[in-house]
Amino acid sequence: MTWSQRHGVAVGTARGLRYLHKGCARRIIHRDIKASNILLDADYQPQISDFGLARWLPSEWTHHAIAPIEGTFGCLAPEYFTHGIVDEKTDVFAFGVFLLELISGRKPVDGSHMSLLAWAKPYLKDGVVQGLVDPRLGDGGYDAGQLRRLMFVASLCARSAAAWRPTMTEVRNVLATHQTSEEIHSSSALAALPCPN
Repeated sequence: MTWSQRHGVAVGTARGLRYLHKGCARRIIHRDIKASNILLDADYQPQISDFGLARWLPSEWTHHAIAPIEGTFGCLAPEYFTHGIVDEKTDVFAFGVFLLELISGRKPVDGSHMSLLAWAKPYLKDGVVQGLVDPRLGDGGYDAGQLRRLMFVASLCARSAAAWRPTMTEVRNVLATHQTSEEIHSSSALAALPCPN
């Protein structure tokens, strides 16, 4: 896929997840967002698929406790993996890993059982594009501003604590802007998110 197609898939998937969380009569938590569950049509428009693990979350509930733990290792939010707690932020975490899949061209877990997130964290922390971006895109085969926004959003979505993650509405809004990650963080609701020290 070209960079433009990857970026379009990221934005379209964010819209779809936002719809599941806020647009449906009953909130739907997908629980298994990953590249292989995002189908693409002939124009590379994404369709979220495989609702086998999905759960409805009544509006009066803040979360749902589920056992046994199911899903894809490397994409599971820590609160779900350790305690079976599921809410919208479970999908937000998985979306962050999905963005890393789009950026890097890697799977959620490699052959040595290292998670994509663990591998990508040093690049995200230091804002290093080279090494993180899929080499198949080639030098300059991507829009640097879009790439930095996706990296920024991935780093927010994949935070270890659910309270530190944005909503999919916030994610969708950030991906639709042309601001830099610094401008976004200082001028939006994302600035109010709790942040690890």
